Amino acid sequence: MDVTRPLHTDRRAKAWADLQAQTNSAAEPAAAYRFAFADPEFMLRRETRGIRLQLEMLKPDLMQHNLGIHHTVVVYGSARFKSMVDAQAAVQAAQDGGDARALADAQRDVRNAHYYEAARSFGRIVAEYSERCTQQDKVFVCTGGGPGIMEAANRGASEAGALTVGMNISLPHEQQPNAWVSPELSFKFHYFAMRKMHFMMRAKALVVFPGGFGTLDELFEVITLVQCGKAKPVPICLFGTAYWKRLFNFEVLVEEGTISPEDLGLITYADDPQAIWDHIRAFYNMPDTPVCAE
Repeated sequence: MDVTRPLHTDRRAKAWADLQAQTNSAAEPAAAYRFAFADPEFMLRRETRGIRLQLEMLKPDLMQHNLGIHHTVVVYGSARFKSMVDAQAAVQAAQDGGDARALADAQRDVRNAHYYEAARSFGRIVAEYSERCTQQDKVFVCTGGGPGIMEAANRGASEAGALTVGMNISLPHEQQPNAWVSPELSFKFHYFAMRKMHFMMRAKALVVFPGGFGTLDELFEVITLVQCGKAKPVPICLFGTAYWKRLFNFEVLVEEGTISPEDLGLITYADDPQAIWDHIRAFYNMPDTPVCAE
């Protein structure tokens, strides 16, 4: 008897049903009989590392593509900075508890809270501009998905109603994604290399707030990739001129001949969130008023 079948048949349904049956079975199947893709012991072998790398490459790429995430502005910065509200609350708690060390730390957090608020403002600026763009021209905020500056940038974009991307990393001290990352764009990585690659794949600009070793690692990797032509030129904006000028004297590298004078042009300093966005728009000749979304 002739049977008519649809041209496009989703065979994943059968595999998923078989997998669920295996998972719900009271008897654990022998290791050899497990699906290879559903066998944790097999997937975590040293020999299958290449497969794991490929999966970390594919999953975030496909999911972002499906949701129309083509362009991002990546925001780096310290995971330790607090919002002004939280920092002031910590000062009050330290004063009430009479803990001098905690009070000094809380006062420092208040001093640095303006970075959190600036990152939050920047995220909102990007989202509000992109809200008026066609889907193809929208720019989305992307961060490492953690607390501090990352949370602030995701928060600003989310509060403006935009999707926002977070690329978290598994660490010895467990780090959870912040509450402002869109759940469907909240990714978790094992490999730093794959995470860094995804940051750059859709990045139209890098905005770097003050931070520690992780922030510096990410910053210098991007500078190196752009300098060596391994990544397309993008605006690299350092927010907080006083912090960065105090931390680095890049002119020394020119004086000692370790970089070319024009390499200093890879970096731009800024102290105002709107000034950063204006610089990015000028780099790409983006209009003050974008083409309205249909």
